[in-house]
Amino acid sequence: MAKRDYYEVLGLQKGASKDEIKKAYRRVAVANHPDRNPGDTAAEERFKEATEAYEVLADEQKRQAYDQFGFAGVEGMGGAGGGFQDFSSVFRDFEDIFGDFSGIFDSFFGGSGRGRRGRGAANRGADLRYELEISFTEAVFGTRTEISYRRHATCDACNGSGAESGSGRKTCQTCGGAGQVRRSSGFFSIASACPACNGEGFVIENPCRKCRGSGLLQKQQRVKVTIPAGMDNGKRISIAGQGDVGPAGGPAGDLYVVVHVRPHEYFERHANDVYCIIPISITQAALGAEITVPTLDDKRMKVKIPSGTQNDRVLRLKNEGVPFLQDPARRGDMYIKVRVSIPGKLSGKARSLLRELAQVEGENGSPEPVKLADIK
Repeated sequence: MAKRDYYEVLGLQKGASKDEIKKAYRRVAVANHPDRNPGDTAAEERFKEATEAYEVLADEQKRQAYDQFGFAGVEGMGGAGGGFQDFSSVFRDFEDIFGDFSGIFDSFFGGSGRGRRGRGAANRGADLRYELEISFTEAVFGTRTEISYRRHATCDACNGSGAESGSGRKTCQTCGGAGQVRRSSGFFSIASACPACNGEGFVIENPCRKCRGSGLLQKQQRVKVTIPAGMDNGKRISIAGQGDVGPAGGPAGDLYVVVHVRPHEYFERHANDVYCIIPISITQAALGAEITVPTLDDKRMKVKIPSGTQNDRVLRLKNEGVPFLQDPARRGDMYIKVRVSIPGKLSGKARSLLRELAQVEGENGSPEPVKLADIK
């Protein structure tokens, strides 16, 4: 069968740059690698064909000879006609060619996609999440509480070794303690975690009966959590090292406490400001008054209601809002929406007085609509 032109094999034009050659070979090799196409002899042949093309075109001397004389120009140079005599020139820069495709090759060859762990490496334990509900006031001014949850902790029977007392671990015979096995596929040599010891490099002869060889047990954990002043709903607090303990003596993960704030009976929070509604009477709205209102920290502050106050007017109390999370000395403001309360029932004297007021004010029985532009 006649050979195909090397440029055609890699999908290139004559005169392509080194970088273009490298990228083209990587694309064809990844698509046709035997481990990705088991039993596909056509794909294996395309892979070999691409490797042969790259071995010639990536070498300046061989490429010049090929461009000038074709296949005859590389006879005996490890290229066409001479067979694959020395592939070190092709794969000495293997990492450079396939480095950013390591995740893909891991998935082809049984890896985790996160790189090889190697002997003696310890896996970090899992992070945990705890949902904590607190009151509105606790979120505003901060609090300290204790939580209880379950996590993986070191087995107290084997001290995390996973081995029954009096026994121990022995070197894995499959990988010789390396934690990895290598296998050749075509012109590649691929390392992957040893299947016999899961990459640990050792096996346990007599597993601990309490933890069944894992070295870990589910245990109840109690931790004190400090909620800073100004904590908002949905925020989370990170507590380092309070998650699951890692296997084989690995470090513990973190605990994330997600805070949920119960609504307040009277106050509503927006960022660091708080809002509430205070009812006043018709006469207080008309004549003005001085009233006392509750604040977040259970104080009662005097607020002046100006005469002629309209319904839904908003008044502000400075620095009576929520402390800033990063600067508790600063606080937002408190906003009071005035709600003019209309009595449902009136005494005879009250009715008489209101009728007299209506006559004095000359109330209009046919008022004109208010212009929208005049509404503030």
